[in-house]
Amino acid sequence: MTAETIIDIYTEMTPNPESLKFVTDRHILPNFQLDFKTKELAAGSELAKTLFEIPFVNGVFIANNFVTITKNPEYDWFEITPELKDAVKQFLQSGKKPVDDALFPKDVLQEQKSEGANQDPESKIKELLDKYVKPAVQGDGGHIEFKSFENGTVTLSLQGSCSSCPSSTLTLKSGIEGLLKRMVPEVEEVVAEAE
Repeated sequence: MTAETIIDIYTEMTPNPESLKFVTDRHILPNFQLDFKTKELAAGSELAKTLFEIPFVNGVFIANNFVTITKNPEYDWFEITPELKDAVKQFLQSGKKPVDDALFPKDVLQEQKSEGANQDPESKIKELLDKYVKPAVQGDGGHIEFKSFENGTVTLSLQGSCSSCPSSTLTLKSGIEGLLKRMVPEVEEVVAEAE
């Protein structure tokens, strides 16, 4: 085995006790993320399909250089972590594409180029989320996606470890809502998208 094929993976706890973050030294999905809440939704991702073959996997979130796996509650992490770590490592060593190109929106690159050009409230909100909120949330194995801004209300989608985390409401109201209200006067409240 050459140095190029050795992949380091370590785990990080998330605020959600049912989700664990598997961090690699490789980029899996640079500047993008996908959340697969069920096996049926994983059709476009070889990595997610592989992980869902393991019986205790309940959700897969893929971003930048990590995979957050949500487990079935009846299993303990100490029992299943080695198998999950090995599955992620073997997949990455196989050289297969983790996600089909068809799952990437065509406007992702255009959006990145025009970032900051517009300073309407919605653009300011997206910029603040990208700069301050997403890195912190991704640090905990999750992701927050902007959905809409209407009549003073910002609607966000909670993904990965955030989607079922007990402390997500506190983060949403105390952290994110406070930041957006201070920086964008038009914001009156922040809510999570109903699943």
